[in-house]
Amino acid sequence: MVFQKYYDETRPTRESACIHLRSKAMYVTGELKNPEHPDELGSQDCWCNMTQHVKGPDQADVDRCSCTPGRQCYRDSYEV
Repeated sequence: MVFQKYYDETRPTRESACIHLRSKAMYVTGELKNPEHPDELGSQDCWCNMTQHVKGPDQADVDRCSCTPGRQCYRDSYEV
């Protein structure tokens, strides 16, 4: 059997991401989910920097499309 690589369907969003959202892309390309970068096309692996897990503080899944304004734990800046 030939190896086949497939990606989950991407759901593009233009809303700003939570400052606690992290992905491998941030450390490889320097940007969060740069859809133009071929290494990150289709990559959906994210985690919350607050929980260090794939679930946020509100126990909901973490991803680029759901960690946006309107979510209870969303932050757009660090609070002092």
